[in-house]
Amino acid sequence: MERAIPDIVVGRLPHYLRALQHMSLEGRRLTSSQELSERLGISAAQIRKDLSLFGEFGKQGTGYQIDYLLNQLRQILKVNQIWDIALVGAGDMGSAIARYQGFTDRGFRVVMIFDNDPSVIGSQIGPFTIQSTDELVVAIQSADVRIAMLAVPAANAQEVADMLVQAGIKSILNYAPISLNVPDDVHVQYIDPVIHLQRMTYYLE
Repeated sequence: MERAIPDIVVGRLPHYLRALQHMSLEGRRLTSSQELSERLGISAAQIRKDLSLFGEFGKQGTGYQIDYLLNQLRQILKVNQIWDIALVGAGDMGSAIARYQGFTDRGFRVVMIFDNDPSVIGSQIGPFTIQSTDELVVAIQSADVRIAMLAVPAANAQEVADMLVQAGIKSILNYAPISLNVPDDVHVQYIDPVIHLQRMTYYLE
């Protein structure tokens, strides 16, 4: 039986992946848990413990081969492929996400955009034509998309989330400042800049 990996560990893996990608771009071939620790502010012991949950990737005294560990982490996180994403919300946040160029080389691409505002439906954002949310369920099912980004006002977020679940979405990245009620088999990640700002101000004098 496959071991359940704590979500907090899974949450650290993309940080390891990003650090290794930077090292690879620097032309590096080897690294160590200590060097990763210094770059990330995570203890070397924690890094070794996290990686050991997925296998043995390094040798004592030698460290980790960067490209090998990169490829292994990509496979673990399933970003050794490109995942299509449906974006809901074509306001300021959604427009910025649609134009962002940094998704594809990290395993993701936006393929469709929806909004409920008649004044923007049918208009273009970059290469995308904004579709009505009335078409959302059928369009997502037809394209077999499993990931969605939610960039709508909090008042509309739950209604849209229900539509996404109906469409077969299994992972939602939610920018709306509200917690969503979804089935247990749907994973939600929240991005609320205000929460992070409030956490930061605690440390200010």
